Amino acid sequence: MSERDLIEIDLASTSEPLSDLIHKPEPGAIREAGRLGRVINAGGYLFAAGIVLAAGILLTEVFLRYALNRPTIWAHETTTFLCGIAFLYGGLLCAARDSHIRVVLIYDQLGPRSRRMFDIVISAISALAAGFFAYAAWIMVTKSLYLPSGQFRLETSGSA
Repeated sequence: MSERDLIEIDLASTSEPLSDLIHKPEPGAIREAGRLGRVINAGGYLFAAGIVLAAGILLTEVFLRYALNRPTIWAHETTTFLCGIAFLYGGLLCAARDSHIRVVLIYDQLGPRSRRMFDIVISAISALAAGFFAYAAWIMVTKSLYLPSGQFRLETSGSA
């Protein structure tokens, strides 16, 4: 990037430091994420490989279903699981890297103490929302594992 290009950057439109605009650092966990953040960052490649594996399974399923007329009973559930777990891990990875998308119109105008308070309130609201999602997921899981009579039965999608 030339000096002329740097001068033309509208610094008011970005909350990134100028040094990050010139030399983008290698993606990785932020210092505040600690050891857990580094482990999460390293595991990202495994979950990315899961998406590639899901694509391969889908291609195989299309071939088996339409070329050989022999669909499988596991492809749909497996790819749904692989992609779903990769999206969940992606949220965790973005949090560890502090690279999530955010609108900073108000946040950038605040001082350090106000930002800290905003961070605490936002984290508390996020934890509450996560609790609601976990509760809703638990209800869905129990409905898919048990009949209303209480008898154990695994629900399937019936994709084959």
